[in-house]
Amino acid sequence: MNTRYPFTAVVGMDDLRLALLLNAVSPAVGGVLVRGEKGTAKSTAVRALAELLPAVPVVAGCRFSCDPASPDLGCPDGPHGTEPGVQRPARMVELPVGASEDRLVGSLDIEKALADGVKAFEPGLLAAAHRGILYVDEVNLLSDHLIDHLLDAAAMGSSYVEREGVSVRHAARFLLVGTMNPEEGELRPQLLDRFGLTVEVAASREPEQRVEVVRRRLAYEDDPGAFSARWADEETALRERIVTARELLPEVTLGDAVLLQIAATCAAFEVDGMRADIVMARTATALAAWAGRTEVTSEDVRQAALLALPHRRRRSPFDAPGLDEDKLDETLEQFQGQEPDEDPEPDGPGDGGPGDGGPGGGVPPQGDGPAAENAPAAEETSPSSPEPAPASDQAPASAPQGAGSGERAAVAAGEPFRTKVLSVPGLGEGAAGRRSRARTEHGRTTGSVRPRGALTKLHLAATVQAAAPHQKARGRTGPGLVVRRDDLRQATREGREGNLVLFVVDASGSMAARQRMSAVKGAVLSLLLDAYQRRDKVGLITFRGRDAEVALPPTSSVDAAAARLEKLPTGGRTPLSAGLLKAHDVLRVERLRDASRRPLLVVVTDGRATGGGADPVALAGRAARLHAAEGTASVVVDCETGPVRLGLARELARELGGTAVTLDELRADSIAGLVRDVRDVQAGQTTRRAA
Repeated sequence: MNTRYPFTAVVGMDDLRLALLLNAVSPAVGGVLVRGEKGTAKSTAVRALAELLPAVPVVAGCRFSCDPASPDLGCPDGPHGTEPGVQRPARMVELPVGASEDRLVGSLDIEKALADGVKAFEPGLLAAAHRGILYVDEVNLLSDHLIDHLLDAAAMGSSYVEREGVSVRHAARFLLVGTMNPEEGELRPQLLDRFGLTVEVAASREPEQRVEVVRRRLAYEDDPGAFSARWADEETALRERIVTARELLPEVTLGDAVLLQIAATCAAFEVDGMRADIVMARTATALAAWAGRTEVTSEDVRQAALLALPHRRRRSPFDAPGLDEDKLDETLEQFQGQEPDEDPEPDGPGDGGPGDGGPGGGVPPQGDGPAAENAPAAEETSPSSPEPAPASDQAPASAPQGAGSGERAAVAAGEPFRTKVLSVPGLGEGAAGRRSRARTEHGRTTGSVRPRGALTKLHLAATVQAAAPHQKARGRTGPGLVVRRDDLRQATREGREGNLVLFVVDASGSMAARQRMSAVKGAVLSLLLDAYQRRDKVGLITFRGRDAEVALPPTSSVDAAAARLEKLPTGGRTPLSAGLLKAHDVLRVERLRDASRRPLLVVVTDGRATGGGADPVALAGRAARLHAAEGTASVVVDCETGPVRLGLARELARELGGTAVTLDELRADSIAGLVRDVRDVQAGQTTRRAA
């Protein structure tokens, strides 16, 4: 008996269930991205979907799930005959965040290929997911090189494995379903666009619905078998409805008037490319089939837009996905009933209102529980970016230094710009990224070593060089090279890694001048955008008044850091030492969590220290030397302005063993030409100390 949590027992989350069911009806829709806070049953709903999918006919014994009716001509297990296939349940394959490349695409035994000329290929998860579901939990935390393989397979419907000129190809067409918590970081735009639909989920705020969720979950955990049996009839009915909708799908008509509405909607919301139009058309068709209709309506187009467009409207990593429903309704009404060759009549009334069958024919039955009867329909929301509190127009042009300056309202950040590259010196071994030099699985080859485990990246020249002196002793007689395990050499490669960029931002009264703080926030926002593009983790510490606080613990969510920065108030004394000590504590904990991810400390200040002890300047210097002693790479963004400058920020940079740049020098197009590597500055510091 199936003991997986039943799909029909999921309470609420109508949009999520509908999006998953539409993909079950029409896999061509392109998958689902589920965004939402933790603990909202995202994974539970996705895993339950696999039980509803119809069985798949496959060629007996084929490891790549070839269809007997049209087997893949290039299948590594082929060629296949004309024997009838066998039925097996649809698979849901899970891709772990920490999976290796070989686990995803498969592995090729290079040793056998070199010594015996045999292509010994072990299929990976892409092969297992063919004609099924590929589920990626926390997809936003997936490594870049795995994302690249997913993009290739999703675009071409096949996977290629190549090792030193030996290649294997197999079909890989799957329904891609991903879940993510936006607080942990956003997806690359290329992967985001590969998901046909997206839904936002959140825990219900209705007490009755929350009670029903808890009641069902406890009942399931007490006796999974009995709980599943209670929902067996609903599961069977839903499974039959999916089969019926699949059979009806080829008969659904997508008229020119509806196509015009789809095209006009995508144009009105300025989505990039044509994939949105195609996905909307397929989704609207699936909605009609799900509702048992053979004609697509305007309401189908509306529901398709709410599912297919929000994630395609982001213009920067700090934009929240969403859709203006009023604008959507206006566009649909404007083009209602028009043919593509007709002139639009913006002021003409529409031919009809919304359909009366709910969003695309509704959602599956939810049983007789109170949550099923009383739960309100889920509404599509458009989370907006946090708006900064408006600063008073009577704010002084400059803030008083030190004490006496009260808290000021947050001001908006200035326009972001492209920044210079700030990198960590040396050669790291952290997670793949785009900032600092590191030993990586991908990149340029720099040498070779003996493999400690399975050989993944062969260094052919080094292998031949190691095997050549032993050919006579091994009795070589033919043209082939006699290669043994000890001869194999693993290539070492150098690429780029992502770092932990920890921002320490001065929010004291000395920084509170309106124009100055706006420019400072714009600079930090620019650095955050750079960190997003270079795949860094970021953290944010602010200091003012008497202490420092961690405004954002280290995370991959750069947009969360931008939101905290936008709401940052200013005022009070300047406890510089407290900010540096707080940064030291944060970095110490992060080294224990992930020792391979190297930090880059970015201190944004004018260098003044007016709080935190009897001698704040000496305390700040002592705290800075703690970072220098541990070799933490650091950059001080000097925010001092005006005709008279004290140079305190540059003195702080010397104490940190790092470098200082002004706001103007931080710009990539600055004529100062200061693309400074922290390593060079540290080398200069060492030379001066020795002298």
